Amino acid sequence: MLLLKPERKWSRQEVLTTPSPVPRQPGVYAWYFREIPNSVPVADCHVHGSDTLLYVGISPKAPSKNGFAPSKQQLWDRIRYHYRGNAEGSTLRLTLGCLLSKQLDIQLRRVGSGNRMTFAEGERVLSQWLQDNAFVVWIVDSEPWLLEERLIGELSLPLNLDMNNKHPFHNALSQIRKEAKESARNLPIVT
Repeated sequence: MLLLKPERKWSRQEVLTTPSPVPRQPGVYAWYFREIPNSVPVADCHVHGSDTLLYVGISPKAPSKNGFAPSKQQLWDRIRYHYRGNAEGSTLRLTLGCLLSKQLDIQLRRVGSGNRMTFAEGERVLSQWLQDNAFVVWIVDSEPWLLEERLIGELSLPLNLDMNNKHPFHNALSQIRKEAKESARNLPIVT
């Protein structure tokens, strides 16, 4: 499978070029890392070259079962957002920021009206860490949620929480994210 044996992995700089190499189609993406955040168990993770696969995601999400309109997001939207967005809209950025908060000297904070949480000015620091350490690959798939479920069931993906509650790191990662959110709620809002 191309996600596990990619011909190449794409850096932040490459993904954010114009035109971007990321297709404007639905699919599955996989994130490989050069440097691993402390405490993340990688003994059973897939390694390709010198990079370790820690997370997979999809775009769009599976269609809603309660009649809501399906998401129109595509690989292009989602991958680019993970590389340059913020923790409010990217579970990958939220997870990495929480794991790297001490190392990068960043902290999850309430921003704007106080209903959103990001790493505020630390998002730039996190983006630089992603530039230096994170690489993404993707495949186009018209029903990516089916492959995502299979990959999460078959691979050790310590940064995935959804559908991955049997992973040995699931509870620890959930607790780390919960504590970061609780701490942010007790701090002043960043305007």
